[in-house]
Amino acid sequence: MSPVMQDRVLALAGLAQALQQVRRIAETGQSDAAVVATAIDSVFRIDAESPLAIYGNGAALRPGLRLVREYLGSRIDDPLLPKLALAVMQIERRFVGDAQSVAQVQRGIASLAPAAERLGSTHPDILAGLGSLYAETISQLRPRVMVQGNPHYLGQPNVVAEIRSILLAALRSAVLWRQLGGSYWDLLLRRRELLEAAGE
Repeated sequence: MSPVMQDRVLALAGLAQALQQVRRIAETGQSDAAVVATAIDSVFRIDAESPLAIYGNGAALRPGLRLVREYLGSRIDDPLLPKLALAVMQIERRFVGDAQSVAQVQRGIASLAPAAERLGSTHPDILAGLGSLYAETISQLRPRVMVQGNPHYLGQPNVVAEIRSILLAALRSAVLWRQLGGSYWDLLLRRRELLEAAGE
């Protein structure tokens, strides 16, 4: 198995597990703190030396690797999860092509980084800051990423901020996937290789 394909699968796993948390929060108002921390930490690891370092370690990506295996094996439980992943991959193309948005997001992350270091990346103030950054930048691109869920939770500002901050982390993984040479065609034509890399 090529190291490049293994790295691509890590990015895919990061994307999948972040979006699973988005779906969970939108439906229940609850999240897995460890998975959320992995996602949000990845946003601040801009200059990590490897894809694995972006997420901390391999163990942190186990939920995502399981989701990738389920998706590639056509066994995924939540049909809205692949649709959400596709939407994020589409918005990634718009985002990368918009230099102004990229620069604004980079500045925003850099300005929040010292506080994230001090308070922890999942502190409510950091999630609120990342959520606002997402709303001011990514939410302005089209087509927008639409999250379905329980209106009771989607009407709460702190829940919306957490969802937006995790969507920003998902976008970071989508950018990494593309930087590593990943494309829609991989998901269609190289499923077997991806499944092997995900630890079938």
